[in-house]
Amino acid sequence: MAQNHAASRITTAPATWLAVEELFGTKGEPSRCWCRWFALSAKDWATSSPGDRKKSLKSAFQSGAAPGVLAFRDGSPVGWCAVEPRQSYPRLKTSQVLRAVDAEMQEQAKVWSVSCFVVAPRHRRTGVSSRLLTAAVDHAFHHGAEVIEAYPVDTDQRTKATAAELFHGTLSLFTAAGFHPISESVPGRPVVRLQKRKAGSREQ
Repeated sequence: MAQNHAASRITTAPATWLAVEELFGTKGEPSRCWCRWFALSAKDWATSSPGDRKKSLKSAFQSGAAPGVLAFRDGSPVGWCAVEPRQSYPRLKTSQVLRAVDAEMQEQAKVWSVSCFVVAPRHRRTGVSSRLLTAAVDHAFHHGAEVIEAYPVDTDQRTKATAAELFHGTLSLFTAAGFHPISESVPGRPVVRLQKRKAGSREQ
């Protein structure tokens, strides 16, 4: 009951830079990565500093739609979900996870990708991730996405998955939201998709 009551106080909105900066803070993996793993090539990632990655994410807020959504509880940011057009993530072009995905779909401009979740430690397992995913789907469809894609971890197969892997989200989270697996080149790392109906509602 306590978790359900906590979840009822969650609100979501397109992200703002100041709130993301507050959530990511100065310690821990979010403050080192700044959600740029997919947004930078392997070479650029290797040669970048956390400060460089922070500047890269900040610049994404100046190029159109917000590059993600936030969850708030009692007015404070407690969760982030990155969602952008697929072409915003150059690392996906060489990802083994996407090896079996059809080339035509890989290049479509109207495919958006959900790439990352960050939930503040004290707010995990209270419904934040599911609310973030709902908001990310709405955000992407509102800004022209026709297909939303993600790269979750199947925890039934990867029972020892670490927090460093689970930032992709879990398969159960996405299937509960109506996503369907379409390939699995790497065991335990399916590609899932959700398509938009022409009328604007989500379809299974």
